[in-house]
Amino acid sequence: MKQIVNFRILFYGLLLLSVVACEPDNGSDGPEVNPEDSLLSFPHDPIPYELMNPPTFPQMEFPEDNPMTEAGVELGRQLFYDTRLSADNTMACASCHLQEGSFTDNLAVSPGIDGVAGPRSSMSLLDVGYHLNGLFWDGRVSSLEEQALLPVEDPIELHHDWAEVIGELRADEDYPAAFRAAFGIGDKQEITKELAAKALAQFERSLVSSGKSRYDKAELGQILLSDEERMGFQIFFDDSEGELPDGQCFHCHVAPLFTDNLYRNNGLDVAPDFEDFVDLGRGGVTGERVDNGKFRTPTLRNIEFTAPYMHDGRFSTLEEVMDHYVSGGQPSINADPLMDSIFLDNEQKAAVIAFLKTLSDPDFLADERYADPE
Repeated sequence: MKQIVNFRILFYGLLLLSVVACEPDNGSDGPEVNPEDSLLSFPHDPIPYELMNPPTFPQMEFPEDNPMTEAGVELGRQLFYDTRLSADNTMACASCHLQEGSFTDNLAVSPGIDGVAGPRSSMSLLDVGYHLNGLFWDGRVSSLEEQALLPVEDPIELHHDWAEVIGELRADEDYPAAFRAAFGIGDKQEITKELAAKALAQFERSLVSSGKSRYDKAELGQILLSDEERMGFQIFFDDSEGELPDGQCFHCHVAPLFTDNLYRNNGLDVAPDFEDFVDLGRGGVTGERVDNGKFRTPTLRNIEFTAPYMHDGRFSTLEEVMDHYVSGGQPSINADPLMDSIFLDNEQKAAVIAFLKTLSDPDFLADERYADPE
């Protein structure tokens, strides 16, 4: 019995020594904890963000590791409008995504802080949280979290360094508490570019149509479209039982989001062969020749406010866009076959444009939740 007791004393003594050995060493062998970096005195009580989907919309999907919270969305809004994300403090994400332009900049192509223009137009961020088949015109990233990381270090866009940005955010008077509220971190050193990107992604997912456009109200039976708008609706959706021509629009611009989230060549450039495209578009990402010259189908919601049009902003008006489609576009090896089957007269083209304007959402453009917090 005595031997058993001695064995137990020896066992627990060794266990105690192992626990002491595993305790963190705050001496010279490890980093010292700076009390000034602690954020534990700030509150972290996350409240889920209530995303108000229009009744006709699908439910938005969220990544499991980045649920939307009120604090996360608000932090993302602060970062979206913060010019410190650019190297010379002159531009922010919002510089190329203006609320009054449905989060485009209404330029053919967008210049960065050095005045160098990129090759493509800024895409609208309206309903971007529903884009689950790649982002950007060419679909080169798969998530908003990944997308949000790129503009800061892009040499044509904000041309900055994330390490410097994070240093400024850690030293800021307000941001550490905001990161604590959004993500529950306990130390300023836990602020990272990945958390910043998560916050930006949360704000961008909040940019959802109000559901109060004339089209949405008509779909809910709250109003009636005008005769011209109704004609445009019938041409757009091939809903006229042969009395009007099929505009072929709804195949690519699928309601209620008015995009199919796919990549198509809509005959913008002459390209007898796959190597003839100046901008490879989707093909530059996939490496598949058949994808050359294909670009993401953009949403038509708020299209009235997002001119100029196409990936390179070549068309200034909706009239020019309609003329392009009715012309059949340029001869191209992989042009969408629908391009050869659109036959509309001037009255019918005007009716389609009148219908497109029923997709305008002034409430979204004026929503204070999306505006510059300062």
